[in-house]
Amino acid sequence: MLYEDDFEFEEQPADIRDRTIGGRTGGKPGGGRGGGTRRRPEPRQRRTDVLATAEIPEDAKPAGDLLRDILDRMGIGPVDIGYVKRTEGEYLEVSGPRLGMLIGRHGNTLEALNLIFNNSFNAGVKANRRYFTIDAEGYRAHRADQLKNLALATLERCMREQKPQKLEPMLPSERKIVHLALATSDLVRTESEGEEPERRVVIFPR
Repeated sequence: MLYEDDFEFEEQPADIRDRTIGGRTGGKPGGGRGGGTRRRPEPRQRRTDVLATAEIPEDAKPAGDLLRDILDRMGIGPVDIGYVKRTEGEYLEVSGPRLGMLIGRHGNTLEALNLIFNNSFNAGVKANRRYFTIDAEGYRAHRADQLKNLALATLERCMREQKPQKLEPMLPSERKIVHLALATSDLVRTESEGEEPERRVVIFPR
């Protein structure tokens, strides 16, 4: 099932990834339960638990070739490109010694690369469009796992309180992960509401 903000792209504020991944907004000033100042996340460390990748399947090799060409034009290399199949979709995992520039501040470069890549790969395709998530050092996969855990925890709170739960503003690709995590639930439904940069997922009890 696709949602209205799957694969859309809007300009995002530079600090959107500084926001804590939390359940709902509101409450006392300062963002915390006790009204204190919200802590900024710790600096991201180089991951040592990057997902094991497989060889790119034959039917995905054109995508791998296109990604390698784009990275060469960006001056990023040498790199290896592997393939990971996850519940939320297909990942092309980039590994190499110089990936800081590819990830960018709070993953914003990866987000932009993902848009450019998928638009280019699907140019002229009207049916059976295929989308990949471009990742480096498992950055986006780790973020996806955090968001899926958040979605399940918020589902439980939604059922316990029997009222809608608003999540923090997220990037379009992140909202898609939350939507998909709860798409098969008989207990809740999800919608996106608001205008960028404050667009967010709301989880409703059925």
